[in-house]
This record gives sequence, structure tokens and C-alpha cells, in this order.
Amino acid sequence: MLFTFLFFLLPAAEGQKLIEYSAGMGSRDPDDGNIWILFNGVTARHEGMTLRSDSAHYNTKENSFTAFGAIVIRLSDTTFIYGDRLFYDGNTRIVDIWDDTVLLVDGRTQLRADHITYIRNTETAFYPHWGHAVSGLRKLDSQQGLYNASRKEFYIYDSVQLSDDEMQLFTDTLIYNTVTEVAHFKSPTRIYTDSAFIYSELGDYNTASREATSFLASHVNNKGRTIDCDTLYYHDSLRYGKAQGNVRIFDSVNNLTCTGRYGESNQASGFSFVTDSALVVFVDDGDSLFLHADSVYLTTDSANHIQTVRANYKVKVYRRDAQAMCDSAFYSASDSLLSLYRNPVLWYEHYQCQADTIELQHDTSGVRQAWLRSSCFSIEQVDVEKFNQLKCKQGIVYFDKGEPLYADMMGNAQMVYYITEDDSSSHAALVGVNAGTGTDMRIYFDTARAPSRVVIYDKPDMKTYPVMQLPNEWKRMQGFQWLSRQRPRRPEDVFVW
Repeated sequence: MLFTFLFFLLPAAEGQKLIEYSAGMGSRDPDDGNIWILFNGVTARHEGMTLRSDSAHYNTKENSFTAFGAIVIRLSDTTFIYGDRLFYDGNTRIVDIWDDTVLLVDGRTQLRADHITYIRNTETAFYPHWGHAVSGLRKLDSQQGLYNASRKEFYIYDSVQLSDDEMQLFTDTLIYNTVTEVAHFKSPTRIYTDSAFIYSELGDYNTASREATSFLASHVNNKGRTIDCDTLYYHDSLRYGKAQGNVRIFDSVNNLTCTGRYGESNQASGFSFVTDSALVVFVDDGDSLFLHADSVYLTTDSANHIQTVRANYKVKVYRRDAQAMCDSAFYSASDSLLSLYRNPVLWYEHYQCQADTIELQHDTSGVRQAWLRSSCFSIEQVDVEKFNQLKCKQGIVYFDKGEPLYADMMGNAQMVYYITEDDSSSHAALVGVNAGTGTDMRIYFDTARAPSRVVIYDKPDMKTYPVMQLPNEWKRMQGFQWLSRQRPRRPEDVFVW
């Protein structure tokens, strides 16, 4: 016959409730009259918690409960703990439960560990050795941690891994909220997704929306493009990144690097930009081109190849064989055309070229043609006081394998050119100066890139003067500006204005 009994024993201290229990069989411990030994379908209740087990020891003096076998604890309608051995202190309301695998279930969240301490006053579960949790689509593993059932939040430490079918996160310290599905980390963290690698030492990752926010040592690598910065926002699903502070974007597909203080990269739409002291470095056949502007914008195609580059405000360019500055610039890959706008200046060897707009067209061997559109003015320094000068409305320079062949100067062409001859010591000596005008001119260059022959078309009016008798109006033609001090001589000079 089933024997069932319910005990309400010694009165508890003020504000403290005793454990209520029932069992099929029970007896007092012969060695300690304060302990009841219970068998056959043991049930205990304490302040909203229900516990079932195969057997148990109840200490009436300590108000504690030790349970064995097939333990089920019901903490609320949605929260349960399963295990094989348990100690419960009714005074502190702390549950200690252990087994090969203890299981805590809280709604859609399941936590497995070999030992769990559950503090009812704070609704917190602590596991000291190892833990594996599943919450919806996410899995969490760590050597130790806490789970707060009221806040639906994990605080996990040591060899932490958070993963699902599309993402793996590795770190040392992590806070994960199972409702918001947001992970907070404050230690070196590596996140691998189907399309990107993210590194951070302080930040958040939204596992549902695939959004990462990093505040320290931020890094993301996405299909050949990496972003390093102080603060980073990256949306993996959209392949969109926003970076602030010491921004560095490296594009291995196009072999270029962008730096600045703020930048955005949207690979889905093929649009990126860097602003605030922006610098783009293009590497081509071992030679580097440095382009600085306040803001630089790039577009790419579906294969991530550059289509356009636009630079705005205070543009300076340095390359070993040529330099430039202007207010804005635009490069189009479809026709290999670089356009310099608003007061552009181009330096090439000993030459300085100016126009309203300068356009340079490239091929695989280098510059193929250069257009100087409107108000063309080219200057070459002979010595401190003397300058060769070419001036016209429009100018076109033709190149072969990067070397100038000839230049057409069209519309009210004017020229001042100092004639030199090698003296007995092979030094160039000035012997005269040609100056004059023509409607159009063609200037041929020798292998040393110096003018070798000038052909004047229509209304030529050229004279040769002794050097010391050149009229003043030819020494400095109208509009003359020698801007040598603004020429970048080294890559870092692109930041100097």
C-alpha cells in the first residue's frame, strides 16, 4: 500500500519558509534525527519551486534537501532543470545539481553542463567546468559561465564559441542575450561568416541581422577587401562597412590601399569612399601612385574591379615620374582616362603644365595622350631666372610607350624657347632664344624628352634674340606661374599645401 505523508516541521526563522515534501516511503536517519530519508516518488516544494526525484534526504534543522536519481526541478512554467544528484539549501535558495550531463531548459534555451549552481534569488545558473547551450539556431560553448534566466542572458568565459549554420565566433569573454540575439564581447574576438572574417577586441555582433560593431582593434576581410580602423560597423548580409579613426582599406583585387579618418564600403552596390585626409595608393608594376584629397570615392563592378575613382578638394598626386595637383579629379577605367579639374597643374620631368582641365589617357605601357583643354600653359625652367614657355588655347601631347613624341599647340600659340649648345666641356651654353607666335604649332621631342623641332602653322611670327636682349613681355608671358614649391617631391608631400 502506497504510504504518502506530508511534513510541516519545526517553525522557520522569521521570513524563512521550510521545504514541503512528500514521498511514498520515508524514515528518520538513525544516526541523525534531524534527517528524513525519503523514497518512492519524492516531491518537494519551496516558494514556487517543485522538485521530483527517486530518493532524497531532508535535513529539518538546516532546511536543506539532498536528492538522488531522475531529478526534475520546475522553477517556472518555462524553466526546468534535470540531473541525477542535487543539494538544495532552503535558506539561501541555492540549488547545486550535478550529473554526467545536467540540463537546464528555459523556453527555447537549453544549457547542458556536468555541474550547475542555480541561485533562485537572482535566477542565475552558474557552471564552473564546461557548458554547452542551444538557443534557437545558436549554439554556445565555454569552459565556465553564467545564465541569467530573468534577463535571458549568458555571461560565458574561457574558450568561448558561439555558432550557427552560417557563423562561428571565438573569444574569451562573451555576453549573449537569447531574446535580442546580440553578443557583446570585450576580449580578442574572431568571427567567421560565409563571406567575411571580422576581428575585434571590444564590440557587439547581432547574430540575427549579421551586424557587427567594433570599438577596438577593428578589422574585417571580405572577398579581397580588408578594413582596419578604430571603430567599425559592418553588416555582413549587405556587405556594407562603416569605419572611423585610423581607417585603412586594402583592396587586393585592384592592388590599392585607402587611408583616412572616415570611410564606407558597400560591396553589394560597388561603392566605397574615404574622407578626412584621404589617401589612395595604387601599386602598378612595382611603382606606386599616391593620391590625396579631402574625399575619395570608388566604384567597382561585380568582380570588384575598379570602374571609377573620384577625388574631391585639394587633390595632390605623386608618382616617381609625374606629379599633379588640382581641386578635383576623376578616373574612368572603361576608357583609361584621368581628368584633372579646376586649376590643375601637372609636373613631368622638368615641365610644368597648366590648363582649365587636363586629361590623361593610359594604356598598358603608360600615358598615351594628354589633353590640356583651354588656357594651356607649359613651362620648363632653364635656370633661376629663365624659363621655356608654351601657351595656347588647346594642347595635345602624344606618347609612345610612355615617352612623348610630339605636341600639338592649337589656337593663338605662343612660344619662348632658349637655344643651347654644348661647350668644350660638354656643358649646355645659352646661345639665343626663340620667341613668337603662330595660330598652331607642333613640337617634336627627342629621346631625351626635349623639343627637337618646331613646326608653326598659319601666320608664323617667330624671332631669335640674343639672350640678354629678349623683350620683357617674353620673359614672363601673361598668366605665368611657377609653382615649384607646391610640387610634391616625395609621397608624403601630397598632404602639404
